[in-house]
Amino acid sequence: MGRPKAGLELAGRPLIGYPIAAAREAGLEPFVVAKPDSELPALDCEVLAEPVEPIHPLTGIVAALEHAGAPLVVIACDLPLLPAALLAELAGREGELVVPAGPRPQPLAARWEPALLGRLRAGLAIDQPLTGLAAELGADAIAVTELRRFGDPGEMFANVNEPGDLARIEALLGAEAT
Repeated sequence: MGRPKAGLELAGRPLIGYPIAAAREAGLEPFVVAKPDSELPALDCEVLAEPVEPIHPLTGIVAALEHAGAPLVVIACDLPLLPAALLAELAGREGELVVPAGPRPQPLAARWEPALLGRLRAGLAIDQPLTGLAAELGADAIAVTELRRFGDPGEMFANVNEPGDLARIEALLGAEAT
């Protein structure tokens, strides 16, 4: 993308503002986990610095679970269309790991338990891919049919990986507003 995703502007707001707002709407207390040198916009929540190395999504999940010492709903900063109702559902679920399953497994929009920390640290030590680790952990999956009650799974998990994604997601946001 040429610059950090969190501060990218989407419909007049920083990209990271969308998951923070959805978490609050779901009744959750958000905090952000980022590398110490991350360029972040001004945020109205706690920011926790994760270790500089390794560069892996598990680094942030481990840091968040260690910090909170309680189950967490993890949300990637580049998922601006996650509905608050889905986040509340994840928070209310039981199980060490609860992952929306469609249109593909979503471990960066999931509920994680601190009981997994040993296994997560081991996965981090061998640079294990996150989706593979989630499958190995026997994640409780929320099926696509169940996810549909929160909206279109193909849209709610739309993320920003390239410049064209911003325009596509902004169009989806505009369609929601009408």
